[in-house]
Amino acid sequence: MTTTGFSVLDSEELRGFHRKVTALSVAGMFLDGYDLAVIAVALPVLTKQWSIPSSMTGPLAASAVFGMLVGALVLGRLTDRLGRKKMYLVDLICFFVFAVLTAVSQNYWELFVFRFLLGLGLGADYSISSTLLAEFAPARRRGMLMCGLGATWFAGSATAYLAGLAFAPLGASSWRWMLLLGGLFAAVVIYLRSKVPESPRWLQSKGRSAEAAAVLSDLSGRPVAEVEARPVQAPFSRLLTGRMLRLTLFCCGFWFMYTLTYYGITIYTPTILGQLASTPTEASIGSCVVGLLGVAGATVGVAVVDRVGRRPLIIVSFIGLVVALAVLALIPSPPLTVVVMLFALAVLCANAGPGILDFVYPTELFPTSLRASGTGLAAATSRVGGIIGTLVFPDMVAAWGISDALWLFVAAGVLGVLICVLSAPETKGETLEALNRRLVGDAELRELNEAAAPAA
Repeated sequence: MTTTGFSVLDSEELRGFHRKVTALSVAGMFLDGYDLAVIAVALPVLTKQWSIPSSMTGPLAASAVFGMLVGALVLGRLTDRLGRKKMYLVDLICFFVFAVLTAVSQNYWELFVFRFLLGLGLGADYSISSTLLAEFAPARRRGMLMCGLGATWFAGSATAYLAGLAFAPLGASSWRWMLLLGGLFAAVVIYLRSKVPESPRWLQSKGRSAEAAAVLSDLSGRPVAEVEARPVQAPFSRLLTGRMLRLTLFCCGFWFMYTLTYYGITIYTPTILGQLASTPTEASIGSCVVGLLGVAGATVGVAVVDRVGRRPLIIVSFIGLVVALAVLALIPSPPLTVVVMLFALAVLCANAGPGILDFVYPTELFPTSLRASGTGLAAATSRVGGIIGTLVFPDMVAAWGISDALWLFVAAGVLGVLICVLSAPETKGETLEALNRRLVGDAELRELNEAAAPAA
């Protein structure tokens, strides 16, 4: 029996393959979360050991985020041009090499540069892993599988805090072991990722329809009719024209507001709690509570995203984030337990909605020829929010105190709510091709297919 086109990807027979691709993609997201959060855990030790002035802790914390901005933008575009599989391996190799180099850094500037280079791989994986998984995932379970990327990111972040506790007895060298652990995680995944096939949707967009059909046949174990060739090399500028501009503004806008808020809170959670706690152990436990409740929020989002839908989930979650931060901002000189409780609630809400849907919406809204590019642009824009939150928040806390400084993030959350209310579409249960026809329009898609313009 011969199967037609991409419908084979919705087959129950491919559940095992879907689990494999999901596991290898979420492994990258786990490393993203771990490697990005671990610097927050290491900073208190490093600051003391290297006598780093407070004016230089922000740039060091943000160095990987700067790299992520470049990696998401540049390597996301290369993923559309060179293929998902090649870049799927390249970014993991970056993880391994530069995580090891950060662990053996001998001074501030070495660590800064290696963290920046590590960030290139971290940023690239946002567009690579999410794009590849979206293009293999069945329509009815795509939301759950894609949100698993976000949930695992938060699991990696929480693991960084647990690693801080585990390595604390090593004293001055503890930060090196924390950073090295990220490289060891990456080494395990590199070999396994080499076994994943190229995306048949990407092959189709390059006019390689026979290869696309061969991949689908290998996966299903039965003949698959040759898929229609649709060679497209859409220029990057198409993301900023026509109906795609609205989709680009939505993805960049909500992700920017979420990241501005999330990074400002979480990167400095150990430092802030350390100022309020009576012992370092209290601060570490508080940080772990915030991280673990963040994982719980992401788990709730994964469980309900394909039932309640993307739009209500992101709107309600943004509102919960705003409420938790506003309550904390209204309390002058809050005690440690109140800060931990409300930080944890804010992170739980954020992770249940925008923190996992940032992996879903871009890959669902952009067509195949621009999927990784659009995701990379949105991810790069979000890194700008992360950089602002990382660099600005500590100075605001020092000048105004925690409560007053939080109003910046309350305002960002309110803007996030407005962006989602005005622009968030519902996408659950539809194939990627059906979503493109509905949201981008047949006319624009035909124009892309017929023009096949040289890539920008």
